Amino acid sequence: MLGLLLRVLPFWVREPLFIVIGSVFGLRLMYLAARDSDGVAGAIGAAFLVFTAIRVHTVVRALRAHRNQGQGSASAAGGTVTDTAAPATALDQAQAPTADPIAASAPAGSHAGAGTGPRPGPDKPEKDHNAWGQAVAALAVFGALAAAVWLGDRVMPVNANAPQPASCSDTEHEKLPKAYERTPRAVTGDDLCKALNRPDLARLLGTPEEVASSASGSSGTAPLTDGKVAEPDAQIDFDTYSVKLSATYDKMSTAQYVRLIDIAGDRIENDVRTLKVLGRPAVFSSDHTMKLEINLGGDQKGTPVQQGPLARTLSVALDRKDLGGYYDITVWSQTGALPNDGALVDIAEKVLPTIPERGVH
Repeated sequence: MLGLLLRVLPFWVREPLFIVIGSVFGLRLMYLAARDSDGVAGAIGAAFLVFTAIRVHTVVRALRAHRNQGQGSASAAGGTVTDTAAPATALDQAQAPTADPIAASAPAGSHAGAGTGPRPGPDKPEKDHNAWGQAVAALAVFGALAAAVWLGDRVMPVNANAPQPASCSDTEHEKLPKAYERTPRAVTGDDLCKALNRPDLARLLGTPEEVASSASGSSGTAPLTDGKVAEPDAQIDFDTYSVKLSATYDKMSTAQYVRLIDIAGDRIENDVRTLKVLGRPAVFSSDHTMKLEINLGGDQKGTPVQQGPLARTLSVALDRKDLGGYYDITVWSQTGALPNDGALVDIAEKVLPTIPERGVH
């Protein structure tokens, strides 16, 4: 149906339509290819742009031919005027006194009428269609359609059946532990949840098609500190990965944390790696999660706490001077699969700058 419609449209409507559609889809696909590093989308977008360039060349040639035709018609009209001037001169000579008795006896009116009457000329050319007007109208109409396609996600209603990303539960008005009063610069679990629950978090993890199934934050304290060290955290769950962001407001620097790992012997296949993130000291480490098993009855007996899948953690100092305290970004999955370390660095560089300034609530 669309192909038939395009074939019956006039040239000055069809070609601008091709140009608009090709340029919009081509640029959109190239943008998505650059954003998602998708080679297939880039190739398709390039094909659209090449097609558009061919159509633009066709329109330019047609406009040049139309202009040359108009100049030729003007030249032909000038030649006709020149030809009609010659009989006028002959008419002046005919009106002069003559010895011809026949010419003298002829009525002056009839002779003048024969000489001054319009000379039969070629038929007037048909009025040419307004090519520029059709082109502008086509661009205006289909430009609006192209804008609707480009901004479809914003202007079109959201599909009610499509899964919606989870939002953070509002815990801002809950009473905070006393450790937060002693550390007025500490953020809350709600602050961390809002910073971590980004629209592009799934893409940073390498699973751009997934949406968050749950999002939560809590304002707790660090274990084994008798409730004296504030440690808020937030967790976002996807089908593939789970991500946890926590902040620990103690006096341990990142360098001291690395030495503690060395002393404890918790290295897993030399997985500890130091680096700089946002100009701050940082360290990668790995550890196993804990798997809890709750028996609600029956004859089955098992260990209530078991070793769960491996988790990868990036710890980043709270400030560049590394005076104490750190953020932890931890990723794990039920299958044991983990994204590469670059994904955690990308998350840290996107999320940590958006966390509210310590002391601002």
